[in-house]
Amino acid sequence: MKKQQPQISEEKILDTSWELLSEDGIEKFSMRRLADRLGIQAPSLYWYFKSKQNLYQRLANQISKMILEEFHPEGDWKEQMEGLAITIRSVLRRHPCSTQLMMMTLPHEPDIIRFTNRMLLCVESTPLAQEQKLQAVLTLVNYVFYFVLDDYEHQRNVAAIVEDQGELPDGEMTRLLDSMSETDAGLFRRMFNGGLFELMGTDAAFEFGLKLILLGIEQVIKEQERGDK
Repeated sequence: MKKQQPQISEEKILDTSWELLSEDGIEKFSMRRLADRLGIQAPSLYWYFKSKQNLYQRLANQISKMILEEFHPEGDWKEQMEGLAITIRSVLRRHPCSTQLMMMTLPHEPDIIRFTNRMLLCVESTPLAQEQKLQAVLTLVNYVFYFVLDDYEHQRNVAAIVEDQGELPDGEMTRLLDSMSETDAGLFRRMFNGGLFELMGTDAAFEFGLKLILLGIEQVIKEQERGDK
């Protein structure tokens, strides 16, 4: 009896792609591994997606759509940008590798374009020039992307070290810092011993960085308004 071919669809391919990305990371992702998970031959995938990059585009489009659905623009430009940044971070953290996908793709999908347009609308009411509005939005979103990506990679590195060594080598780090001079490592040593590096990736750290960006944009607006008087 001929073996029945598994039923696949574009939605199933996308869902399975997220599963693989969550398990193995984007470095090990391939169309062949995806086909194996789906129980089909790799060429069958190309009926739905003409390339891996095309698949990445569609996954990034899904993320953009989720952000749009969860973001509720309220308040002035500053409140909207803050809310948008928090929403982007929340969505990206729930989908491993989504940050890399957003950074690797071009705005050639409908919801990616809508997402970009929505970001620009947050600052449309400000007196900034058009190029300044674009730069303000790019600065904000790049901050969120890097923050989420850095935290993701840190967690993966910690997990890999614990799996390999059974625990984190904090003792080795302490001995290394103690062996270095005050000039070379004094400030770093005090921060490390004070547990300040444990703040990396936390909500407090994210909110502080976001505050710096928003205050910077606000300062540019104030300077521009003074210059117009």
